Amino acid sequence: QVQLVESGGGLVQPGGSLRLSCAASGSIFRIDFMGWYRQAPGKQRELVAVLTSGGTTNYADSVRGRFTASRDNAKNTVHLQMNSLHPEDTAVYYCYVHQLGRGYWGQGTQVTVSS
Repeated sequence: QVQLVESGGGLVQPGGSLRLSCAASGSIFRIDFMGWYRQAPGKQRELVAVLTSGGTTNYADSVRGRFTASRDNAKNTVHLQMNSLHPEDTAVYYCYVHQLGRGYWGQGTQVTVSS
């Protein structure tokens, strides 16, 4: 089993920034990819950013240029730097790890963008 612990959510004004972090622990052998998803009220969970073990990072069109995902393979952590936040970025953000054919989710952290 892989456990994921997220941190860094909160309330921020439009145009502000937040940094999310996720630490993976447990039975870690080789993580194929790590990433972030989000789910807004009444909407489906959607991809925000995914980082492969090969160093490729893919972003949703809605966040490209504003969000930056990074990964520390040695520490099994992944971060999401979110700049120029919009009210529509309000959602619960989930860390995701894929390893040996299985996916693991964090508990989620709330991000609220509001004045």
